[in-house]
Amino acid sequence: MRRKDRKVVESRFKEIILACHCCRLGFNDDGKIYIVPLNFGYHEENNKQVFYFHGAAEGRKIELIKKNKYVGFELDTSYKLITSNLPCNHSAIYQSIIGNGKVSFVEDEDEKKLALRMIMEHSTGKKDWQFTDSMVSSVCVFKLEVLEISGKENL
Repeated sequence: MRRKDRKVVESRFKEIILACHCCRLGFNDDGKIYIVPLNFGYHEENNKQVFYFHGAAEGRKIELIKKNKYVGFELDTSYKLITSNLPCNHSAIYQSIIGNGKVSFVEDEDEKKLALRMIMEHSTGKKDWQFTDSMVSSVCVFKLEVLEISGKENL
């Protein structure tokens, strides 16, 4: 990172991640990059960082997960343009997290329910969501296990 003064310390990653509303996954589709914005749930346990996502069980994203388990990801928040009378003196306030990881499908019913609760909690702030077996079986849940992560901010 060129601007070391804007580097986010690891202890603040979770705070910034939880302030974000969208996680963008970048897939390699035979040399073409395919970026998908997704709602997410986030979980840390035993020094592991995991993002959970859900969606239809078919489509380009699902085919790309089957083809290549490794993706890049990006989240950002707090954006505000700082204007100036000179064009090259414009700047921005922001916080961002980027990284890469390994994506896999969640097949275990209990983990799927946990993932769906985390996604709903992150989106709504409400924790006590319940899911029937038919709800769980009707949706594809997948997770991103973080391999590398970094953050940058200008506040």
